[in-house]
Amino acid sequence: MPVNRNALIRYRTIDQCLQNRLRRWTLDDLIEACSEALYEYEGIGKGVSRRSVQADIEMMRSDKLGYEAPIVVIDRKYYTYEDKNYSITNIPLTRQDMKVLSEVSGLLQQFKGFSHFADLNEMVSRLEDKIHARRTHSMPVVDFEKNDHLKGLEHIEVIRRAIISQTTLCITYQSFKARQANTFCFSPYLLKEYRNRWFVLGQSHQRHSPLLTLALDRIQLLCEEPSESYQENNRLDLSTYYDDVIGVTKTAGQRNTEVIFRIEHAHAPYVITKPIHSSQKLLGSDAEGKIFSIRVVLNFELERELLGFGAKITVFGPRILKKQILEQLTRAAGQYNSPEKPL
Repeated sequence: MPVNRNALIRYRTIDQCLQNRLRRWTLDDLIEACSEALYEYEGIGKGVSRRSVQADIEMMRSDKLGYEAPIVVIDRKYYTYEDKNYSITNIPLTRQDMKVLSEVSGLLQQFKGFSHFADLNEMVSRLEDKIHARRTHSMPVVDFEKNDHLKGLEHIEVIRRAIISQTTLCITYQSFKARQANTFCFSPYLLKEYRNRWFVLGQSHQRHSPLLTLALDRIQLLCEEPSESYQENNRLDLSTYYDDVIGVTKTAGQRNTEVIFRIEHAHAPYVITKPIHSSQKLLGSDAEGKIFSIRVVLNFELERELLGFGAKITVFGPRILKKQILEQLTRAAGQYNSPEKPL
């Protein structure tokens, strides 16, 4: 049965409400939640009718969409799931779902190997593995890196829409260093992933504020603020902004520099087959190891990457980076010399 986008938004909204067992949901509450969701996602200002939400609940209860949601009414007034662990997002795929996914996978496979679609390779592999596991009722054979407890992922779609529509966001944000949260208007330009964490690059509307990179897991509240004028990006080429960066920390106008280091012979193959940065070059070798260079901006993530090699790496330059690495290693060694034991 074909289902339109608005109906899917209502189903998902009702599902999210009923999963929240800290609140008791009346029919009027569900109507209000669905109306707000349609306004947020589709810009539909007209409220949802009582009849529509009642029909949605009956559709979710039925097997027409494969949901068979255990929606019950308590005290003749409050709606909830009889099974507290139920969600429409957890239902198994139907045969029709599998057929459609197989067709999508077959279509995407045609693009594997083309340089223009290199990013599709991992996505296709993920999809094929999921389909195989569902069909054969077996364990997946590909284990991709993931973090099931990662916070902030719920903000990705809101930010993505804001970037496309050039809409200002109102953000309440608290960094790990800040004592309290700060609320400000923000024009987002680019979503960036680094080591399974998501960040957004953009411009704060606070006076004299520099370009900011915000971690999505530190955002406490996020909403669209269309009444505040969006500040367009007229300074940066976002397609190349992070080309000379390891991680996400970079100041607008910050220049890259050549970093030279040596890796012990036994561990050099790991760096050759998986370069630290795309600019990596093999400069030569000596009795102790192979010498490499990369051209990147100096930041916290670079230090952490180099420190991860421990005693297997020697940083030769630039001088300021070499000094910072030495200070970190000296401090770390001092902690191991302490006789104190943790409680």
